[in-house]
Amino acid sequence: MFQIDVTKTEKLSEEQIETLSQMWQRCAGRIILSTTLAKSGHPGGSLSSLHTLLLLYAIMRHDPRNPDWEDREKLVMSIGHISPGVYAVLSEYGYFPEEDFLTEFRRAGSAFGGHVEQGVPGVEWNTGNLGQGLSAADGFALSERLRGNQGKKTYCLMGDGEQQKGQVAEARRFATKYGLKDLICIIDRNHLQIGGDTEKVMPVRVRDEYKAAGWNVIYVADGNDFQQVYKGLRRAYLHENLDPERPVVIVNRTVMGKGVSFMENKEKYHGSPLPEEMARDALSEIGLSPDLLDEWKKKRENHPITSSSHSFRRMPDTKIEPGEPILYDAQTVTDCRSAYGNALKSLAEANNKGEQTPKILGFSCDLEGSVKMQGFHSVSPEAFFEVGIQEHHAAVCSAVTTRDGFISFFSTFGVFAVCETYNQHRLSDQNETNLKIVSTHNGLDVGEDGPTHQCIDYIGLMQNLFGFSIFMPADPNQTDRIVRYVACHRGNCFVGMGRSKMPMVLDLNGEPFFGKDYEFMPGKADWLRRGKPGSCTIISYGATIPYVMNAWQELKKAGMEVGVLNMASIKPVDEEAIVEAAGQGPILTVEDHVVTTGIGSIVARTLAGRGISQRIKCLGVRQYGCSGKPADLYKMNGMDSESIVQAVKAL
Repeated sequence: MFQIDVTKTEKLSEEQIETLSQMWQRCAGRIILSTTLAKSGHPGGSLSSLHTLLLLYAIMRHDPRNPDWEDREKLVMSIGHISPGVYAVLSEYGYFPEEDFLTEFRRAGSAFGGHVEQGVPGVEWNTGNLGQGLSAADGFALSERLRGNQGKKTYCLMGDGEQQKGQVAEARRFATKYGLKDLICIIDRNHLQIGGDTEKVMPVRVRDEYKAAGWNVIYVADGNDFQQVYKGLRRAYLHENLDPERPVVIVNRTVMGKGVSFMENKEKYHGSPLPEEMARDALSEIGLSPDLLDEWKKKRENHPITSSSHSFRRMPDTKIEPGEPILYDAQTVTDCRSAYGNALKSLAEANNKGEQTPKILGFSCDLEGSVKMQGFHSVSPEAFFEVGIQEHHAAVCSAVTTRDGFISFFSTFGVFAVCETYNQHRLSDQNETNLKIVSTHNGLDVGEDGPTHQCIDYIGLMQNLFGFSIFMPADPNQTDRIVRYVACHRGNCFVGMGRSKMPMVLDLNGEPFFGKDYEFMPGKADWLRRGKPGSCTIISYGATIPYVMNAWQELKKAGMEVGVLNMASIKPVDEEAIVEAAGQGPILTVEDHVVTTGIGSIVARTLAGRGISQRIKCLGVRQYGCSGKPADLYKMNGMDSESIVQAVKAL
């Protein structure tokens, strides 16, 4: 494998440049071939960044024979659309045969997607949505810093068009604040994007903005010259005449479509492949046989998809001690978010020991007090990260650290944890992370802050993310067990709760229902009360449980013994419990959520799928709320105890 030791090589030799030139020729050919054969793709940016890609893999610490090598340095491709260039270079360095790439690129079932994906050996992070890559690189760099791996670099290759996105600025500031000095970002500055000249679409003073954020800035006048690109990379690696405590950005001035005269400086080729005749001309111009196109076209037609041979990067297993559960007695009235904060502090005390690398991390967005992370911060300050009002970055950065084995809790209000960052969670889910989102201040229970802060669609949104579990605790005791559960079990999780204080859920003996022997189980509902045969069952969760329990008490006084089913596990849902409830009698669902996309619709789908006919009535949010006390807002929406009683009687 071609490698260059930057600590010993001040400048490239003629022999090294010749080797790189030959590598460039082969890779440029693959870029032309792959996109033309697929009849889609992004050849222009792949060619403009090709010199940089080839040199990055020459100086990086990596092993194509073992893509999961723990001591490897990581490279995040923020410009995921240059996958033809990335795959071409990874093939050149021996990560996989070029045949897999050229015959499978953009074919259904293949790992070689249109934007880079982890299924391809050597790819660290699925990208495509521009502007998120630097946040991902921050996460990887932060992991190395926490482990004390000083000098181990993390690289991020970005485009100049994506510098227009706000999340990039968030990531810049975070890298400076937390001293990610081993982070090196390279920007492919070809001055073109889909809409044309970047300065006409939306001008950005790229170097000035990084400098203002506290980064070291290096400018390479010709980013398509191996010697100049190497000198820039070497200077960044060694921090030559730079602030050694700050991250480095290299701005490489490149040419879109470099190497093919009729493609150069034309925005068309950002995302347009060459027709076959033009592809043959391009191959000839870079010194390759035009007959290669017909050869690979035939191979592509006969090549079976080999997706089964590709897998995600291995994620370290981290053993977490659950700590001692906290039991809130029958007289206690408190909020679930305080129980979350206490559980998180307990987890930190059990797992983040002294000088050792912490296992559990906490990320807050200027709401440490409101989401009750102060306790965690006090006992584990080195593992707490105040990201500021930068939720997009926090969502990605926290998720990325989990790919390195950390258990990361990202906490903020529902409107920020779900609505504002949905796209970030979607990408993290595709990357199979292990993020624990604990979202406080959900639903109308937010109260006086008003409709802009009342997240009423958290289930509707989060259930669309295939890898996420959704848990909504009924009281502080169940909150404690759920938080400990998600910390100890792998998988993306959303844990939601309201803002208000509430009493403990009690059993018929007046003792905490979720007592010292209670263990939370995903996909298992809790029968808080059993109804008589033929009676209605109320299915609910979270902040509406106190109202449901009050309604149960009133109904009992009226001689009606109904069932109460707490559905704390929304996803996976306990279908058997729903079926059992339907076998008892009619069902009433009550939730602080949009009525059409929450547990009511889940119950209806479950019964319809089983072919079970039963009356169902759904109570929930039917319009945006307003400022006011939660009890008043519930009454306005027909979700208060009195309305629940009337709905049961009507059934």
